Amino acid sequence: MDVVWWWILSITLIIVGVVGTFAPVLPGAGIVFLGMLVAAWIDHFHRIGWITLTFLAVLTVLVFVIDVVAALIGAKRVGASRLALIGATVGTFVGMFFGIPGIVVGPFIGAVIGELIARRRLDVATRVGIGTWLGMVVGALAKIAVVLTMLGVFIVSYIVGGRT
Repeated sequence: MDVVWWWILSITLIIVGVVGTFAPVLPGAGIVFLGMLVAAWIDHFHRIGWITLTFLAVLTVLVFVIDVVAALIGAKRVGASRLALIGATVGTFVGMFFGIPGIVVGPFIGAVIGELIARRRLDVATRVGIGTWLGMVVGALAKIAVVLTMLGVFIVSYIVGGRT
């Protein structure tokens, strides 16, 4: 495959990953990292070295941790029961199969159902659901910030060069 096609693949992966971070249908950070890894490989790791790639990999893992933990922290801050936390987790995973609406609504519904089972009070369950959703929003903003940081680190490292 010609080097131009590898660059097209790399840039496409990075763009798709960034879009996937803003529209959480794809594992955006993972796709961004894969695109950056391809770019480093194309250049035989001259401009982007293992130190930079390791740092970018750590940031990628951080995005996945944020993804899982954000809704749970939001639920916990409003006094969610253990069943509500389990419900938020299940709702997050089930919601992924329904695209953006599922990702937005799934954790809320899961937390509400879990809290209703635990305490049987709609007002408390609604508050827990809203707390879960707010945690997700904060998590989404944090994920976007981390992916944009990845992009900045990659660009600066590529411009500066020198196996970092």
